[in-house]
Parts: sequence; structure tokens; C-alpha cells
Amino acid sequence: MPVIKVSRILLGKSFYAINICGLIFTRGWLTPAEHNHERIHTRQQCEMLFVFFFVWYLLEWIVRLLQYHDLIRAYRNISFEREAYQHQYDLTYLEHRHLFAWRRHLK
Repeated sequence: MPVIKVSRILLGKSFYAINICGLIFTRGWLTPAEHNHERIHTRQQCEMLFVFFFVWYLLEWIVRLLQYHDLIRAYRNISFEREAYQHQYDLTYLEHRHLFAWRRHLK
């Protein structure tokens, strides 16, 4: 999975890395857990045919923003992020992950 180092300006202050269609843009080196987090997002994007992932991500973020009234809390409670954060330290997670596993984190 390609990792591209970019300046802080492109990612903003709040984000260290972002995954767009399997390309990881980061401000520096990724730990194994961070890399695994991004690999989980790649799998999520693939199973939702990329476009639907980003549409769902945006819509769910808006719903969570209305729910929590906090940008970071809304981001952390997106089902895709909840799955990735919960399993980022399990480096074998993708070997046994079920299709659409992020749905279990919808709440």
C-alpha cells in the first residue's frame, strides 16, 4: 500500500494520515498500528466500491456532528473509524475480518 509523505498544510493540524483509495497520505512515519488502521480503511473502501464509502462517511459524520455537537467526537464515532480504532493493534485482524464488519459499529 503506497504511503506518501505530505506537508502539515495538506492534512491540517488534526490529522496525521488520510487514506484515499488505498493511497495513504501522512505527515511522517506510521507505526504498525497506524498502518494497520489505514489498511482497515482500505478494505472498507474496497468493499463499498470507494465512492459509496466516501458518501456514507460524509453522511454519517454529519449525523454524528448533529448528535454530539463536537467535530472530533463526531469523527471518532463514525462506524468506519470505530472499527479501525478498535482493531488497529490487532495486526492479524484483516485475516479474519468479515465483510462489512463496520456495520457492527453503527450503534
